[in-house]
Amino acid sequence: MNNILLCGVGGQGTVLASKLLAFAAMERGEQVRTSETIGMSQRGGCVVSHVRSGESIDSPMLPKGSADIIIGFEPAEAVRNISYLKKGGTVIVNKKAVKPVTASLTGSGYDGSEAIEYLRQNVESLVVIDGDAICEKCGSSKVLNIALLAAAAKSGALGMTVEELKSAIVKRIPEKFHALNIKAVELA
Repeated sequence: MNNILLCGVGGQGTVLASKLLAFAAMERGEQVRTSETIGMSQRGGCVVSHVRSGESIDSPMLPKGSADIIIGFEPAEAVRNISYLKKGGTVIVNKKAVKPVTASLTGSGYDGSEAIEYLRQNVESLVVIDGDAICEKCGSSKVLNIALLAAAAKSGALGMTVEELKSAIVKRIPEKFHALNIKAVELA
């Protein structure tokens, strides 16, 4: 069984990423269960997606301490969900912070660096990507989700190859976005 937790904030493409993972697992002939928890606002609220694949899955929700991999679209969200990671699991995280409304209102200097440092000290296998740099090279901020999936696939912890990811993109994303998303995979 492969247990994957994706976490971020609304508007980052977390749900689409979980759908691509589920599709790729189904293409391999695996059973798949998914579940999303979406925060109070569509844009900027917390989003957590659970993706479980394998031979026999009873529940779509991951038990705490069972995630093989956490894909964090935002550093604080990765820290907030770290209790789901199993011992020896992998965290793939985007280094750019999305400042919560409360931090903006109070003038807090949240930039995600403390969350990244916490992850470095508490996670054995951590990959930090510069999602902004990849998005800039692609010319679109909408490929962050694909860049994170590609980094996860390249880490070997995802249970999906880069070729399976590319195939899922071609089969599940509109054709006019294929080249853009494939470029994000290659740059991750």
